[in-house]
Amino acid sequence: MNLFRSEEHVAAWLGDRAPGATITVSRLSELAHAWWHDRLAPTWTPHSREHNQAVLDRLGLVGPFWRL
Repeated sequence: MNLFRSEEHVAAWLGDRAPGATITVSRLSELAHAWWHDRLAPTWTPHSREHNQAVLDRLGLVGPFWRL
């Protein structure tokens, strides 16, 4: 993962390479919260692939890169 301050900086860093998936820091924060919000609960168990895919879908993270 790389953090950039703007789309222009992403483009400069990429040069002639094709971009991968990009999301904003705020979207990354939403994803982290949705993915791990219950991790410290005493009753926590790993989430299913279907649950995790639903999290990605709900956040609008769709397309081949985001398929589990």
